[in-house]
Amino acid sequence: MISFDPTEDQQMILETVAEFAKTTLAPRAREFEKAGAVAEDVCRSIQEMSLAMAAIPEDLGGQGLGLLSAVLINEELAYGDPAAPFGMPGFGGYLLAALELGTKEQARELIEPFADPEAHEQFGGIAWSEKKAHPERPGFQTTAKKDGDSWVLDGEKAFIGNVKRAKTFIVFAQVDEAAGWSGLGAFVVNADAVEVTGMHETLGLDCAGFGDIKLAGAKAEARLEGNGDFTNSVIRFWAKYGVLVAARQVGLSRVAFDIAREYCDIRKAFGKPIGHFQAVAFNLADRHMDAEAARELVRRAAWAWDQGKKEKRALSYSAQAVAQAHEVAMRCGNDSVQLHGGAGFMRDVIVEKLMRDAKQIGLAGPTAEQMDQLQAAVELGAELDPALVLPTPEVQAIFT
Repeated sequence: MISFDPTEDQQMILETVAEFAKTTLAPRAREFEKAGAVAEDVCRSIQEMSLAMAAIPEDLGGQGLGLLSAVLINEELAYGDPAAPFGMPGFGGYLLAALELGTKEQARELIEPFADPEAHEQFGGIAWSEKKAHPERPGFQTTAKKDGDSWVLDGEKAFIGNVKRAKTFIVFAQVDEAAGWSGLGAFVVNADAVEVTGMHETLGLDCAGFGDIKLAGAKAEARLEGNGDFTNSVIRFWAKYGVLVAARQVGLSRVAFDIAREYCDIRKAFGKPIGHFQAVAFNLADRHMDAEAARELVRRAAWAWDQGKKEKRALSYSAQAVAQAHEVAMRCGNDSVQLHGGAGFMRDVIVEKLMRDAKQIGLAGPTAEQMDQLQAAVELGAELDPALVLPTPEVQAIFT
């Protein structure tokens, strides 16, 4: 019998995480939002608990608990504050990219600094997005050119989370211009080799500190080769990272529903709680089913990767989970605002933040539309065209 319920060990971890989210993250969500960063003491606590290392193999300094455990942790953290994980050390895509794209030696070197319980200031950035598509060819405008034994990068990358806190970036650049989206490379670049050129005021996820960087002859510390098939490794990286982001959408959906349910049981009209009216009750029932369905899809996707299922099956499960979670979070966030009436639009009620975060999280990695394309390609047996299944500037700006 297949079950995605937490094991006894996972349940012990989740109880700790849930209590931390309830007592620390939820009460301070507005504080993080206004500051544009998760507070240092919270980052220190997260690092001491080694939560970001859950899915990292033990021989690389992680806990070796698998992607499903990481999904459960991300969901519970997001229940406290959906934006917070985006501003925590090790919770971006950096560790996963190092794991999927680097050799074992490269992965160990990049991941090792995050294993230190005291390294609460250790951030890494993923420099993927660009503001504009290349005017003449598919692929990135940022280029990487060979210079002796090293690589030199030129260009600008955009919408990078924790851009001012990152000590190292994994920068994606064009290596083979003729190959388009199949001609990319990934490079490790130290923060002191790039210039932060601007910060963004985003719709949600304010505490993630999104900004842009400029690379002008920046020398790469290393190139991540993707273990023989770079394009496939990049697709796998985005699928797995998408599942982690989807888990945060599930946490958001759950808390949006719980807040709305509680309000509809307290708020009265015509002598009874508004939740007792059929229109409101049916809305709540639908959102509850939405959140539960998205939760199971996300857990199934993580389980498939952990179990070593056929890659196309795992990609298919991931596509379904990510697309569903993004759409469900928007419905739960929006309806929670709607059910609160005029109060839902006030900044002193948290549901308006949940609605904004839900929309922003939908752009923090592969979008629902790109995952629909991935799902269709897998089901139809079509080639996984990176121009369609990767988050490209032609389709949508990606904040990561």
